[in-house]
Amino acid sequence: MAPLIYSALIISLGLGTTMTFASTHWYLAWMGIEINTLAIIPLMAQNHIPRAIEATTKYFFIQATASATLLFASISNAFLTGQWDITHTPYTLTSTLITLALAMKIGLAPLHSWMPEVMQGLNLLTGLILSTWQKLAPLYLIYQIQPNNPDIFIALGILSILVGGWGGFNQVQLRKILAYSSNAHLGWMILILSFSPPLALLTIMIYILMTFSLFSSFMLTRTTHINSLATTWAKVPILTISTPLVLLSLGGLPPLTGFMPKWLILQELTKQSLSPLATMAALSSLLSLYFYLRLSYAMTLTMPPNNPAGTLPWRLNPRHNTLPMALTTTSTICLLPMTPTIMSLLPF
Repeated sequence: MAPLIYSALIISLGLGTTMTFASTHWYLAWMGIEINTLAIIPLMAQNHIPRAIEATTKYFFIQATASATLLFASISNAFLTGQWDITHTPYTLTSTLITLALAMKIGLAPLHSWMPEVMQGLNLLTGLILSTWQKLAPLYLIYQIQPNNPDIFIALGILSILVGGWGGFNQVQLRKILAYSSNAHLGWMILILSFSPPLALLTIMIYILMTFSLFSSFMLTRTTHINSLATTWAKVPILTISTPLVLLSLGGLPPLTGFMPKWLILQELTKQSLSPLATMAALSSLLSLYFYLRLSYAMTLTMPPNNPAGTLPWRLNPRHNTLPMALTTTSTICLLPMTPTIMSLLPF
């Protein structure tokens, strides 16, 4: 893809999300999401292979369906209330339709089945954009329309945590595993959104940090299959140590950064007298932890293949700038002691 066209698409991605963030009118917010969708489709189809074209087509149809539902629900809400204000959705039917349409856009269970298949057809960079940036605008709208009854958020959250754990069990393709991982983490965020929006913001920020670090590691080693993880030591030896720690952080093990949001969410659910819900969420996260441990085992404890004679890949200069990966990996591993400071910066 030509650099000028690529730059224009990246700017359009940023413009669409920014337009949604700045909107108080449903129509403008919908336009921002549509700009976002139309900007990422050429990025998804830039590899002219059947799998990428299939993934792009699936993504387009799913997003078109969700956008049509969102537009219909927002028009219905404006017809019933007489205004287009995003925060004014007093009717249960329209707010539920809007929530489900946005859940389809970001891939929350039970509207998640498109996400792993689409991720599998993309390269790692586009998959990173789809897993992080493309979720910000719909999540902002979900945050704005929080219904009076949080039951729908609780149902979507618990179901997403369960599906994200079960779905990744027998997967060997890393992109599908990352799609189910995204599903599970979004479930945690949606689960707490009705009770503590700042905590939901902290959760999505740490999720983006950890996901960027993991995708960067896989892009550096060009790894897309679980069997390829055993060759990491020959390409970038330090990743044999750091990437398993990032995976365990995604699983929420202390003393890593990923433990912070889960710990605070379980604490908040307990304060809201929802101990059974907190217990169910904690037990469901063990499912996700299993496949993170499986990936860590595949990277560190399996026998690597024999290297042919010649210069080892790690002796060659890397083609990618590794500074962002180094910074995010360090943050993914070491931020847990900073929890009191981080909490003081957010309006808890």
